[in-house]
Amino acid sequence: MTRAWRRPRLTRCIAALIAALGGAPAEAHLNATGMGPVYDGLAHFAMSPDDIVPVVALALLVGLRGTDTARRALFALPIAWLVGCVLGMNAPAVHVGSAWTALNFLVLGGLVVADAKLSPRVLTALAVVLGLAHGYPNGSGLGRSGQSFVAMLGLTSAVFVTIALASAFVIRLRAPWARIAVRVAGSWIAASGLLMLGWAMRGA
Repeated sequence: MTRAWRRPRLTRCIAALIAALGGAPAEAHLNATGMGPVYDGLAHFAMSPDDIVPVVALALLVGLRGTDTARRALFALPIAWLVGCVLGMNAPAVHVGSAWTALNFLVLGGLVVADAKLSPRVLTALAVVLGLAHGYPNGSGLGRSGQSFVAMLGLTSAVFVTIALASAFVIRLRAPWARIAVRVAGSWIAASGLLMLGWAMRGA
């Protein structure tokens, strides 16, 4: 593979990443899947990289810190997310800007890269803050209805499953090279946040 071929390919990959992560602000309203409000909530989370990536980054971080820390975050994050959704139900729709998303990527990805030795209490508090900060805009504009509550349960279930699977995968890693690979994944998240932040500042 020649260098001349590698460079255009790398440029296209970076451009695609920026386009995917630097899209329009997320809307609070759920897209109907036709399979019921639970799946609407699941689909909303699955199609929101600005929600998924910070959850995965937190999962990598708490997984590096061990079982006890991961177990605390496993329950703290979805519960805080659900509380944030409920608090935002009667609020006008909140538009999350790309700069806020970029900050999430930068901070959480940077903590993974640094393999930050934060205490379980601090990481649990971080999980609560992340859950409230992302749950509120998700819940805003939905209105108080039975279907909205069910959709929130589907959404927070997706959060629970994501952090459970990702953190459990990291906890099982023992080889030094494998833990370094996790930190490299964090560097990609942080780099994506840096690109998004630059893009947001450029468009400001």
